[in-house]
Amino acid sequence: MRDLVTGMRYLGRGQRWVAGHGRWWGFGLIPALIALVLYAAVLTVLVLWSGDIAAWATPFADGWSSPWQGLLRGLFVALLVAAGLLLSVLTFTAVTLLIGDPFYEALSEQVEESEGRCPRSPDRPLWREIWIALRDSVHVLLRAAPFGIVLFVLGFVPFIGQTVIPAVGFCVSGFFLAVELTSVAMQRRDIPVRERLRLLRGRKALAVGFGTPIVLLFLIPFVAVVLMPGAVAGATLLVRDLVPDEEEAPADGTDAGAPGPHGQPQAGGPPYAPGAARHPQVPAAPGGGFGPPPPRFTTEEGPRQAPGLPQPPHGPGRSAGPGPDGW
Repeated sequence: MRDLVTGMRYLGRGQRWVAGHGRWWGFGLIPALIALVLYAAVLTVLVLWSGDIAAWATPFADGWSSPWQGLLRGLFVALLVAAGLLLSVLTFTAVTLLIGDPFYEALSEQVEESEGRCPRSPDRPLWREIWIALRDSVHVLLRAAPFGIVLFVLGFVPFIGQTVIPAVGFCVSGFFLAVELTSVAMQRRDIPVRERLRLLRGRKALAVGFGTPIVLLFLIPFVAVVLMPGAVAGATLLVRDLVPDEEEAPADGTDAGAPGPHGQPQAGGPPYAPGAARHPQVPAAPGGGFGPPPPRFTTEEGPRQAPGLPQPPHGPGRSAGPGPDGW
């Protein structure tokens, strides 16, 4: 229950962020307005040609007398337009994010910068980013399609189909809408779409609490355009808390823990090289590197360490005589 309320709060935080940054709100409206014009044009064409489509799809009713032919084709037109509107609601966010990938990427980065540190985006060309966004949207749509089919069939069950199933359908749509909206910040962190789904499945209530109110609000005409920038901002804030931040790089630009010129870790790295055996007789030097080897001396019996230090074991096959370096 706490995650459900927290998800709703992220939506409110995102809307408050864009309300306090009016220029970025206007900037984020551009892709939504473009998508709105495209959808309006497609739906207008669908309505104008719906009669011809109904006549083409029902040739068996050509010989029917009035009013049965008109009733059948009128019902077909109504279902066709309703299906077009439903499909528009389900795909509007994905299409808007695809059109506005550079817009929402800049908006999301600004949100992260205002909150603190912004992760570095992968160095990819724009066409590659758009292709990844399109591929991921198709993947999410294919994941959501079976749920839609099952819920559509269950909708014909008396009573349950008119009460419980619509509520479940809104929650399912809200979850997948949250997946779509968080894709901007997730893609910047180079998190693949399957991992995004796994992360949000682990916090289903959080995703549903964030996405379901947006689904309900998007059913109101033109509201999707107004709320879209704030939805992206809220999704970015959600991702910042959902995905742990990576360790920041050292200020001097060096790679902490990377081998130095002599194979030893650089300053600021771990006290032992990754994968190296931690030998208790080799103390770490200040700053994390290896210290000098303990003093050794040679006797007639072979090399020895300085007094007071444990003697190195001589296993079978190990020579106690001097090695290539004279020890």
